[in-house]
Amino acid sequence: MAQTVNFNGISIHPSAEESPGFLLWRVSTLWRKAIEAVLKPLGLTHPQFVVLATTAWLTRRGDKVSQVEIGKQAALDPNTISQILRGLQTKGLIERSHTNKRSKYPILTPIGVENLAKAMRAVESADVTFFASVDVEESKILKTLQILARSESLKKEKE
Repeated sequence: MAQTVNFNGISIHPSAEESPGFLLWRVSTLWRKAIEAVLKPLGLTHPQFVVLATTAWLTRRGDKVSQVEIGKQAALDPNTISQILRGLQTKGLIERSHTNKRSKYPILTPIGVENLAKAMRAVESADVTFFASVDVEESKILKTLQILARSESLKKEKE
């Protein structure tokens, strides 16, 4: 016979559907699957898209941006960023200049810009579809997510 668990003594929430953390995890998992589905035909993973878009954004004015800066903006650790950039370089989507042995400054290639434009359209379209059922203003959702992201970033900076 299966053991029963009294969740009242374990969680402050009466059900998983009332737990903000669980709901955020569940929604983010569903959203990531939707994004991965539109990126797969373009030959990109979701992390590759994030790093490609982040690199494009940070270098949009011609600034040299280090891998460390890209990692901080994308909230990814240095090893992960290095692996993803290596994969993007292998695909011909970025180039990395080596002005010194320790710093690598990634920039998008023309093919990278073209692929990013296609991927961005696909991702933004998937976002519209995914969030279409939400009946509150999009700006309220964005503001809530921005507040959460900012507060978590500040906590990490203090550590």
